[in-house]
Amino acid sequence: MIFLFRLISVVFLGVIICILGILFCLFNPRNPKNVARFAHLFSFFFKPIFGVKVTTRKFANIETMGNCVYIANHQNNFDMVVAADIVQAKTVTVGKKSLAWIPFFGQLYYLTGNILLDRNNKSKAHNTINQVVDEIKKHNISIWMFPEGTRSRGRGLLPFKTGAFKAAIAAGVPIVPICVSDTNNIKLNRLNNGHMIVEMLEPIDTKSLRKEDARTLMEQCYQRMKNKIDQINDEVNKLNNQK
Repeated sequence: MIFLFRLISVVFLGVIICILGILFCLFNPRNPKNVARFAHLFSFFFKPIFGVKVTTRKFANIETMGNCVYIANHQNNFDMVVAADIVQAKTVTVGKKSLAWIPFFGQLYYLTGNILLDRNNKSKAHNTINQVVDEIKKHNISIWMFPEGTRSRGRGLLPFKTGAFKAAIAAGVPIVPICVSDTNNIKLNRLNNGHMIVEMLEPIDTKSLRKEDARTLMEQCYQRMKNKIDQINDEVNKLNNQK
């Protein structure tokens, strides 16, 4: 019964938000401010439906940092709900071109200003970083990327790819790690799915770095994020076990 209620609620609300969002964005298309607006809206409605309570910890002065490359661990589709509140204004994500064909959501994803890449076209793959850098500079925006490149699905923090780090160095913008506690324990047939934590770590300046430093930066971020994820998972377990 709980599963069925959630399924109906998510589909109904999701379609309504997407349709209204599409209509809104038609009058203001590709405005990067809309990504954060609708991310926060999805989070506001869906967190209670999924029975989760999320503690969001932003870096104190993030609003004054200007353009950044945000990197986050990617576990499953619940990331969109749990981590959405921490998405900052004028931040867009990088997604597959095929996302645009998902009914309602795909059209909203495109119209809000996210970047769509043809990842199946290997002849264009090497231009991905340049395209991201151009978007940062041309449109004065920040980028949200998942350096693991795929959903981890309970396997822990997977190895990173260097793309996000090369882009941050090439654009000369800080890289900001975002850590999300375990979301793989969310069960659609369970009423209360407990606490979760999303924490933004201190930005790392890249202005003095060269492209040759991308791998070192990647390894630094990986270790910092792994340590923090372990820490907040322990914290979440204690919170949930108190009930």
